[in-house]
This record gives sequence, structure tokens and C-alpha cells, in this order.
Amino acid sequence: MQGFNGVISPLFDTHCHLDAGEFDSDREAVIARAQAVGLGGLLIPAVHRSNFSVVRDMAHTMPIGAYAVGIHPLFVARSERADLKVLAEFLEQHRDDPRLVAVGEIGLDFFVESIREGVAREEQIHFYREQLALAQSFDLPVLLHVRRSQDELLKWLRRMPPIGGLAHAFNGSFQQAEQFIDLGFALGMGGALTFTRALQIRRLATELSLSDLVLETDAPDIGPSWLTKGQRNEPAEVAQIAACLAQLRGVSVDVVINQTAQATFNRLSKLAKIWPRPSVVI
Repeated sequence: MQGFNGVISPLFDTHCHLDAGEFDSDREAVIARAQAVGLGGLLIPAVHRSNFSVVRDMAHTMPIGAYAVGIHPLFVARSERADLKVLAEFLEQHRDDPRLVAVGEIGLDFFVESIREGVAREEQIHFYREQLALAQSFDLPVLLHVRRSQDELLKWLRRMPPIGGLAHAFNGSFQQAEQFIDLGFALGMGGALTFTRALQIRRLATELSLSDLVLETDAPDIGPSWLTKGQRNEPAEVAQIAACLAQLRGVSVDVVINQTAQATFNRLSKLAKIWPRPSVVI
């Protein structure tokens, strides 16, 4: 598999928590395995103010690295509203860094019963709205965390000028998917689509245009079907995820890799400052 040379566009993992403690013992080997299967780009999102600089430094230590900074909805409970000012200052300080390509991981997570209503829910919404505004102010797309919160996310997106970005690990309805796409988002397809029981995700993966899909692992989490329970997910698995998506759609792996890379570049425009934009392969 060739890299950013205009022949075959690269494999791109648009969501990998490479800074997670699970990788502390062998991070360099993990990166090497990913590059060995043809990975040409890796996007590392922050989740809390404590790892803004960590993901930045990590992205700068590897030729395939890019990063995003934001406060994850499940980290809102351990954050203060003053952290939003820290985020704004970080974005200002590094606004000319070509490897800073988005605000994220931000969004809403209403999966946990205690968060669906009350103060915790409202605080998530506050952080989400404020980070959307920061993304708008710094002219950056967003990486959205979407879990049982599609309609609420859409409501606030519609109240903003167009931002766009990537909706990570998307598992909403077909109609919700179309609404996110209409607002400038591509949908992240990862390990979940490799399970035969994931009927809704597989429907989205096969019926939506490839120009609206991107590849991701969410490593070390959301492992694909071929990993055993508890086995660590890695960015190298994105190669087989691409092959699974190609099989589901009845197209070549090269087509999937190229068109999802195009979708990635279309939503994360600063990537073109790091790597040549891939050519079109149909």
C-alpha cells in the first residue's frame, strides 16, 4: 500500500487515543505496526485540559501525527468552567500549528442514566455550546462524541454558523445521519461495523456515500470483532476495518481508503498543510 504519493491515498485513523495509559509500555511499537500496514495519518484527540499539551507533543513526534484539543463530555464532571478559558488560550497559542486540525473530542453523552437529566446534563450542554463557539471563533471543525445524544447535538449545531467536522463512532438513525451530513459532518466508521449484529451501523456503512464516511479505531477502545474481549485495540486495526467496509460495499479496499481519505481532508482542511492531498481513485 502506497502513501501520500497521489497513486493510492493513505489509510487514515481519524480517532485514536494514542496518549492513553494502555500504550505507555510500547507506544513506539504500536506506531510502527500501524505504519507497517500502510497508515498514513493518525488524529489524536484530547479529552481534558491535562492532556492538551500531551497530544500536541505526541503528534509532533511522529510523521503521521495530527491532533485536536477539547473537553470530552464524560470529563466535564472532573472539569471546571475555567478550563474553557484554558482551552481558548491553548487554541490561541497554537492557532498556527498545522497539526492542530480540530476542536475535540467534544459533544454529549447521555448513555449513563444519571447524566440524562439534571445538573450533569446541563453542564455537558454548557461545555458543548461553549466549545462549538470556540471552534467557530478559531475557524476549526469539531470532533463530536455522539452517544444517545444525536438530536440534542443537532439542535445546537443548527443554532451556529456552519462548523462541520467528524461525528465519531456514529450510531444514530439514517435520518439523523443525513442531518449531520447536511451540516458538514462525515461519520466515523470503526470496529463496531465489523460485528454482524451491528445492523444499523452496517446499514449506514453501506447505504451512505463513501464521501461522507471516515475510518477510525478509537483505540484502545471499541475493538473490532476479531479481537478477544479485553484485548487492546490499536491503530493498525484500521487496515482490516477498511477491508471490512470494502467487503460490505462490494468495492476494492483501495476505493475505500481513497474516498474515506478524501472525506477526511474535506472536513479537516488543515491536513493539507501537513500532507499532500490524496488524488481521486474511483
